[in-house]
Amino acid sequence: MRYLIILIFLLNSGWAAAQVYTSLNASSRISFKIKNFGTTVDGTISGLKGTIQFDANNISIARFDVTLDANTIDTGINMRDNHLKKKDYFDVVTFQLIRFVSTKVSATKTGEGSITGTLTIKKTSKEITFPFKYTLADGSPQFTGDFAINRRDFNVGGSSMTMGDEVKIFLKVSTSK
Repeated sequence: MRYLIILIFLLNSGWAAAQVYTSLNASSRISFKIKNFGTTVDGTISGLKGTIQFDANNISIARFDVTLDANTIDTGINMRDNHLKKKDYFDVVTFQLIRFVSTKVSATKTGEGSITGTLTIKKTSKEITFPFKYTLADGSPQFTGDFAINRRDFNVGGSSMTMGDEVKIFLKVSTSK
């Protein structure tokens, strides 16, 4: 019994060192690029919410659980945005949130790391891994990163032949305590 208590204490002590931060939607930017009819379409998705547990001295104990509001997709053209909210694309009536939950975070060098987690879009969840950079601003971590996903892996866009499969995603996430 004594060893169990010691083990629980040791496991929890790593969590105690990590600070809990809230993602700040107003100063964060989640953007994307995809080819459509041979041209690049840029857009953003906002409504960032969630919690991030992070300790710059031990990022392996970091945990990310964040969501975006798919209904906020913005490509600068309302007609296209409304089309992207429909069932064949993001189906925002049924699946309003896009969610990412980390499963592993590791340091690669000072100010940089790698994160693995589950990305859920609509009813499909896939594991992704991508590099990120972090800095501290007023004691709160700020994160940047980018990665690519295949839209078809998440059943977004149906079998559209005019739209590219690869979506490049760019993250700039601000936090506060």
